[in-house]
Amino acid sequence: MKIIILGAGQVGGTLAVNLSSEANDITVVDRNETALRELRDRIDIGAVAGNASHPSVLLQAGIEDADLLIAVTNDDETNMVACQIAHSLFNTPTKIARIRSQEYASYPGMFGKDAFAVDVIISPEQIVSDYIYRLVQHPDALQVVDFAEGRVQIVAVSAYYGGPLVGQELRFIRTHMPSVDTRVAAIYRRNRPITPRGTTVIEADDEVFFIAAREDIRAVMSELRRLDRPYKRIMIAGGGNIGLSLAAKLEDRYAVKIIENNERRAAYLAENLRHTIVLHGNSSDKDLLLEENIEDTDVFLAVTNSDEANIMSSMLAKRLGARKVLTLIGNPAYVDLVQGGEIDIAISPQQATIGSLLTHVRRGDIVNVHSLRRGAAEAIEVIAHGDSKSSKVVGRAVEDIDLPDGATIGAIVRAKKNDAGEVEDYQVLIAHDDTRIESGDHVIVFLVDRRYTRDIERLFQVGFTFF
Repeated sequence: MKIIILGAGQVGGTLAVNLSSEANDITVVDRNETALRELRDRIDIGAVAGNASHPSVLLQAGIEDADLLIAVTNDDETNMVACQIAHSLFNTPTKIARIRSQEYASYPGMFGKDAFAVDVIISPEQIVSDYIYRLVQHPDALQVVDFAEGRVQIVAVSAYYGGPLVGQELRFIRTHMPSVDTRVAAIYRRNRPITPRGTTVIEADDEVFFIAAREDIRAVMSELRRLDRPYKRIMIAGGGNIGLSLAAKLEDRYAVKIIENNERRAAYLAENLRHTIVLHGNSSDKDLLLEENIEDTDVFLAVTNSDEANIMSSMLAKRLGARKVLTLIGNPAYVDLVQGGEIDIAISPQQATIGSLLTHVRRGDIVNVHSLRRGAAEAIEVIAHGDSKSSKVVGRAVEDIDLPDGATIGAIVRAKKNDAGEVEDYQVLIAHDDTRIESGDHVIVFLVDRRYTRDIERLFQVGFTFF
């Protein structure tokens, strides 16, 4: 696939790295020649320096025969204009744009055939906000991702010494929870993947990825660790788009405080949030944190646009007594360095965003992609098509499907239809060896090594063509 990426920043650079290893023809456009040079030194891509919305620059990048344009510069207007030019002048099939401003994203009729020709809108701030919100809902989780419109979730937890299943074989899950069905998709022990089998023994500190219906998630988590009490008091450092979105989501269920250093922005937050207490000040101010009872705070969320400010305020909040700390960190090199110490969970915005972009790049009828373990692993929701003659998966039991190494089919979401063939409801089936896949099933596949993604695409291919 020939892909042009506009923007060599964190999102564009991370996407280029992810896609360059999958036999795609990648060209990156950016005004910053230094950023392009650094990217070319790491991976084999084309690079064009210039204004991403200029037709001559797009021509130089090869827009005439590109399959996909992904506009992820830091400027909404540049992204929108580039997509329109790609559509009007070059008839580019698929155009994805990063739109940060809610004024654009939420205005009806802004995008479409008779407006800006953007096929898919990506809002990294909204994606990150949703990601953090799911973590707040599951206090003990390291990562939570949704599939099939939230009917199924994959959750990562750190197994805790004293948990009911720790020290026991996986096959005892059913004994402990006869009314709950789940499957362990992967186990990471000392950062190395272990293929889960019935005889696999869970050890304390194992990072366990399990899949279950949304309503069963908390019951499964209780088998792996002692569950913390639900959060009540939340403090957010940073009132930008992410901080505002988070506060709006949380303020009806939790006691929320938000700290914003910019006086005008703080006033804006106070006008647009109903129940949140808005504090004008520095989130690294020890006196301010103590005055606002940081020692009674259940979770401290650092989401400013500065890695250093987020890290320092998080470490200070933890030392002053905050129960749990979640920190947004843009520099991928920092994530592994800080997580697990005083910072409980380090969140990479580009890794949270990358799955939404990959969903539209993958071949086959793939409707969801989530990047896991900071890009090393991947979870995919793909729709099975065809029949037992044209498909390598339809009509076959899970144990008979030729999956690549380290791949696990975790769950299946199947439509329940009435006599008229209309979908009435959906059924979540946790995959076991004898589970058979039917045409139309949404199949959730976990890959411990994302290099095998192309093998999964081929596996779900029908005949000789991709959907």
